[in-house]
Amino acid sequence: MEQLIESGTEEMASVFAGLFNFAMRIERERFLGAGHYERTPERRGYANGTRSKKIDTLAGTVTVEVPKTAGHEEPFYPQALERGRRSCRAVMLAVAEMYIKGVSTRDVEAVMREFGLESLSSSQVSRAAKLLDEELEAWRNRPLGEIRYLLLDARYEKVRDGGVVRDAAVLSAIGIGPDQRRRVLGVSCAISEAEVHWRAFLDSLVKRGMRGVAFIVSDDHPGLGAARKAVLGGAIWQRCQFHLARNAIHHAPKLTIRKAIGKELRRVWNARDIKAAEAELRQLVEHYREPALKLADWLETAIPEGLAVFSLPERHHKRMRTSNPMERAIQQEIKRRTQKIRVFPNEASLERLVTAILVEIDEKWLTTDKPYITWKTEDD
Repeated sequence: MEQLIESGTEEMASVFAGLFNFAMRIERERFLGAGHYERTPERRGYANGTRSKKIDTLAGTVTVEVPKTAGHEEPFYPQALERGRRSCRAVMLAVAEMYIKGVSTRDVEAVMREFGLESLSSSQVSRAAKLLDEELEAWRNRPLGEIRYLLLDARYEKVRDGGVVRDAAVLSAIGIGPDQRRRVLGVSCAISEAEVHWRAFLDSLVKRGMRGVAFIVSDDHPGLGAARKAVLGGAIWQRCQFHLARNAIHHAPKLTIRKAIGKELRRVWNARDIKAAEAELRQLVEHYREPALKLADWLETAIPEGLAVFSLPERHHKRMRTSNPMERAIQQEIKRRTQKIRVFPNEASLERLVTAILVEIDEKWLTTDKPYITWKTEDD
């Protein structure tokens, strides 16, 4: 108290260290069953000096004297120091959060130095990120339930593998269940064959309890078709209309056709029902038979995959016709965070960062998002 009166808060770390040492000495006396130099029949060992240890705390980096014991079969470790470890863990998790949000290692060190954490190093920042692994792994493996609509998407990130930079697929899933809200169901990052990876990812969702999937929305990702049929064969598949329109532009042989095809496809997408959409499509295919035969053949084959949405209630068409909700809410945010890293040192570091981003998005949806799909209305 006198030290605080004389020096104020500038000596808080020193005062804290002294109090911490005092608490540990009391704890050692209780552990031994005797005070310092006290002779009692209940004594269970002897004090054996101390060892200096630096610890990071909310009061800054302090040096404490950890009491040691001898002559007892059980090792002594202060409970107070264990609690200090938890405080240190809280600090390091804060460091990890800054790293996940895209703050550079140097900036993290500068921020924590302002709080008195003088010993923070680049390796500690890396270890701090790894502290999240247990929590993130639990989130990736949390149990699921009934999911009626499923949205799937993929993107690729650069990962160093055996000294070679390779593309790793980042697969993610959004589900809409009976509560009418969208949730991030899971994520998987791996360098592997597309079908093998998709199938393992969908299998993992099913093993976690996902059931009742009636409708799937995605682009035509390599390997997804076969995996989807094998794992969720009973679900109707809607190919993303937005990506179909972009693909049509790539198939168009002339600039004039590329400029017109998007508007022409909108007449198909916005038809009043499936019959009207199919009629619009037939007319479009015939229109391009002569000037662009390959485009016409592609339209005839691919566009019907984008008409499955007409099997849903009309009020669901706008939400479920494309995978754009994943593009805007998830992929763009992942891209914003990962572009600062460019090449990840391994798959684990990529999965850690992407999972943390998705946890953040999922929690935001859980607390602020309105119903995404209305299952029933007064007219039903």
